[in-house]
Amino acid sequence: MPTYKAPLRDMRFVLHEWLEVHHHLKPLDVFADVDNELIDQVLEESSRFAENVIFPLNQTGDQEGCTYQEGEVKTPAGFKEAFRQYSQAGWLGLDADPDYGGQGLPKILGINVGEMIGSANTAWAMYPGLSRGAAHTIHAHGDEASKTLYIPKLLSGEWAGTMCLTEAHAGTDLGMIRTKAEPLDDGSFSLTGQKIFISAGEHDMTENIIHLVLAKLPNAPEGTKGISLFIVPKYLVNPDGSPGERNGIVCGSIEHKMGINGSATAVLNLDKARGYLIGGEHNGMRCMFTMMNAARLDTGMQGLSLGEVSFQNALAYARDRIQSRSISGTKAPEREADPIIVHADVRRMLLTQKAYNEGARAFANWLALQLDIEKNHPDDTARTDASDLVALLTPVAKAFMTDNGYEVCNLGMQVYGGHGYIKEWGMEQYVRDVRISQIYEGTNGIQALDLIGRKVLRDGGEKLKKFGKLVETFIKDNSANEAMSEFVGPLAKLGQDVQETTMWIGMQGMQNPDEVGAAATNYLRLVGHLVYAYLWASMAQVALSKTEDKDGFYKAKVHTARFYYAHLLPETSALKRKIKAGSKILLELDEDVFAF
Repeated sequence: MPTYKAPLRDMRFVLHEWLEVHHHLKPLDVFADVDNELIDQVLEESSRFAENVIFPLNQTGDQEGCTYQEGEVKTPAGFKEAFRQYSQAGWLGLDADPDYGGQGLPKILGINVGEMIGSANTAWAMYPGLSRGAAHTIHAHGDEASKTLYIPKLLSGEWAGTMCLTEAHAGTDLGMIRTKAEPLDDGSFSLTGQKIFISAGEHDMTENIIHLVLAKLPNAPEGTKGISLFIVPKYLVNPDGSPGERNGIVCGSIEHKMGINGSATAVLNLDKARGYLIGGEHNGMRCMFTMMNAARLDTGMQGLSLGEVSFQNALAYARDRIQSRSISGTKAPEREADPIIVHADVRRMLLTQKAYNEGARAFANWLALQLDIEKNHPDDTARTDASDLVALLTPVAKAFMTDNGYEVCNLGMQVYGGHGYIKEWGMEQYVRDVRISQIYEGTNGIQALDLIGRKVLRDGGEKLKKFGKLVETFIKDNSANEAMSEFVGPLAKLGQDVQETTMWIGMQGMQNPDEVGAAATNYLRLVGHLVYAYLWASMAQVALSKTEDKDGFYKAKVHTARFYYAHLLPETSALKRKIKAGSKILLELDEDVFAF
């Protein structure tokens, strides 16, 4: 039976000691009153909910799953009541606009709450996550009537939300969607088509579900330029705001999946369903990217959330499980064998988990802070710089954090040996649950193409240069600090390598565009390591500056930074070689002879 304890000590280090988030929030008028005490109160309350309410539902929810019958879906036992408690406590609107029922707290605080909820029960966390995303999209693109009608209900938990993009023949290439929207005399639209893989697409948690649906108007332009976005309620809304008659959007089935079994993944059939245009004609992709970009950071967080709970249980098991003696001599003579944590290879697995998890936590918080600055800072330049950094690094956060999260969960199961493969221990569920994070919200391969194509090469590397300047400034500021030399030197070398590799890909791509596609995944991972190396060096600098370390926290932080640099960062050498191997070896083999 697994356990979970929210990592509040590390969260406080990241927020208060490393980022000194209070100083960054103070210039943002809307957050001027958000002090460290308030932040800690929110973290502590959230940890209690995560540990005591939804974590106990995780394994049972996975075993029971969702059930479908005649268009209706029942969620696992306890899910609905937990959602009610979560909503009544105001968690759904934590970082949402107070004008529509939100609490108006910063995104960086919501990221930490989200990590704890995801660690405790990722499948359950999908339901409030989709509702927040729908509310955010309506807030960004809806008219005042739509905002007033839908957002308060979504944030109160009375209604839930979804995003409906994918069709059986159109996943990544949404320009191929066939769902049609015909205009009606009253200004609404009649939608017909089918959507698949719709997370939280049908359930019994709320009295209504507000679907955001991509569809095409008559005579729409081809491809993604012809897509529009519509609000399609499960139940049409009466003038007084109450749910009315059943709309023509019905769940045809739910998927039987590898993991996140407590999350209902629905096939939705639209048969003359009434919908309401949002964001203007043919602007659907621009509107939906508001939701998708937020969802991509949240998906990256799933890699961290599941990696954290996997690490906690692997560490506890490694301390308790006795097996063989240390090859350098007995470490626990009073026991029949030594605990497996004494073995170097077990330490390698645990430290890999720890390094990737704590690097991801730092990255997510730093990126969330940029989101708060982008939206709220009074200075135009500060907002623009933050916006560019968010655009550049969102695909890195989604892909690098989930690729690493899958590795971390696999290592957690490996620490358990044979017991890790047995359901009752819980470790195999984390492997199954985290695997989807590399696929949905844009596969990690798509994130890689987005990074190198749209975010780096399209503007001649200007956004990348902004991040590079942060790294260069840190190196300059710490170049005379002997204690930091073990980090500063390799970080500077990696920065140069990324710059040189970027130029190489750009030059090769001008001659052959396939070179960009061939390099994309390895390039994203190279940039991901540059980000983590910068963050780990920065955290090590803070930890080294501390004069008191009663519990050994700072010692562990510096040691983990050293492990990252010694054992994980060397992957970058192989990544550079693979990038420069080029596209020929990938494309020259005729597809007809792949099987031979």
